[in-house]
Amino acid sequence: MKKALSIAGSDCSGGAGIQADIKTMTMNGVFAMSAVTALTAQNTLGVYAIQESSPEFLKQQLDAIFTDIFPDSVKIGMVSSGELIEVIAERLEFYNARNVVIDPVMVATAGSSLMKTDAIQTLIDKLLPLSTVITPNIPEAQVLSGLSITNKKEMEIAAKYIGDTYGCAVLLKGGHSINDANDLLYREGKIIWFEGKRIDNPNTHGTGCTLSSAIAANLAKGFTLEESIKMAKKYIQGALSAMLDLGSGSGPMQHNFALQGEYSLEAAE
Repeated sequence: MKKALSIAGSDCSGGAGIQADIKTMTMNGVFAMSAVTALTAQNTLGVYAIQESSPEFLKQQLDAIFTDIFPDSVKIGMVSSGELIEVIAERLEFYNARNVVIDPVMVATAGSSLMKTDAIQTLIDKLLPLSTVITPNIPEAQVLSGLSITNKKEMEIAAKYIGDTYGCAVLLKGGHSINDANDLLYREGKIIWFEGKRIDNPNTHGTGCTLSSAIAANLAKGFTLEESIKMAKKYIQGALSAMLDLGSGSGPMQHNFALQGEYSLEAAE
């Protein structure tokens, strides 16, 4: 069985972070593992507290995984400090990790900041060059590129800038009112658009985690990057189309059921 590792924060409400990653990887047919970068007190309404792992403890988690159950792919999500990013980069290089998917989580869907300002440069310098692909959304791509993104052409310009400047493949996720969930992959000078249908579903907490984890799971199984992205998009769109929700709570409906295993990979295919 292929194995995938999530290096990310914990979401106590179960909709994002390592919880979303583990559920998604499992539903996509790989053995899921995790190294926790932080504990968070959060739900669909916001992030209320963050308790970081120490750099030494994160290193110990990574060593425990790589020396026993070597992952076939690695997904990196929320890492809030430069010190933790340096540990991750050093350990990935040390173990020659493969199929590294980086979701540069900077701001939660509800608007809370999840990355310290000084950590962004460390992410750029240390982690991005190690990636197979990074999966920024529009606001994150604007931070990484320093460019304004308001239309399809500007998405292409920003993706090219990020890819050429930092030496990585970029899956720039659409949305944020720019298009109908169309994403573009910039890789080695080429642009590929992946068409998507916008689904009017309020249960979107954790969708970014789900997409990047599904890509990592497919890479672990030996699919190409393009195939992995296409399959991941079909998986998450099917889950959103199911229109399932948790039914209660004070927020604007709850978690994206892509994370709950209600839409299988077999159904997606």
